[in-house]
Amino acid sequence: MTALALAETADRTDLGAFVARVVRLDATATVRLRAVDGHVTAWATTPFDVLATRTVAGTLEPPDVTAPASALLTALTVVRSEVVDPGPGTLWPAELPPESGWALVDEVPAAEIERLTERGLEVAREHAGPHGLPTSLLDQVVLTVTGGDTTVKVPLRCLFALSGMGFTGGEPDPVRVSATGSWLRLDARYGAVARRRVTSLPLLF
Repeated sequence: MTALALAETADRTDLGAFVARVVRLDATATVRLRAVDGHVTAWATTPFDVLATRTVAGTLEPPDVTAPASALLTALTVVRSEVVDPGPGTLWPAELPPESGWALVDEVPAAEIERLTERGLEVAREHAGPHGLPTSLLDQVVLTVTGGDTTVKVPLRCLFALSGMGFTGGEPDPVRVSATGSWLRLDARYGAVARRRVTSLPLLF
């Protein structure tokens, strides 16, 4: 049996809220749990083709498990025992970003992130079709951040994922933009999103 044990009630609540948001965005989403040094990091797919992640204190055996988000949510919110089974194992459908090699590029005020997201939502409402938002819209670069010799172009889909997961939560804390050679990551108060870096796309707004 797969065993997930979270250190405190707050950690269980925290992870449960994370998974609930994942399921709200996509009922068929998948969550990958990885345990290292007394912490469990959850990675989740989103409909924006951006990964969402959150880390809580806890243990997991075996230390790398993938389960349907809906099954994990049931385990966290319905099962009352301290140790839960995350659910039936399944395949992880995406590439994970590297664990090391990240460099902080800059910090962006949460209010600016929210302003850009709201503007993006307005444009999205104008362009949404029967099959959802066009890929060209989601890939529009809406924020360019430079630090040292590194320039990171952030596409709209990353802001939609950050907002959809409720990671900024209206808090004044800045959003940290980090990068490796091929990945970008946005860390907000309640979690982070990551995606392979966009090299060059024209601005829509």
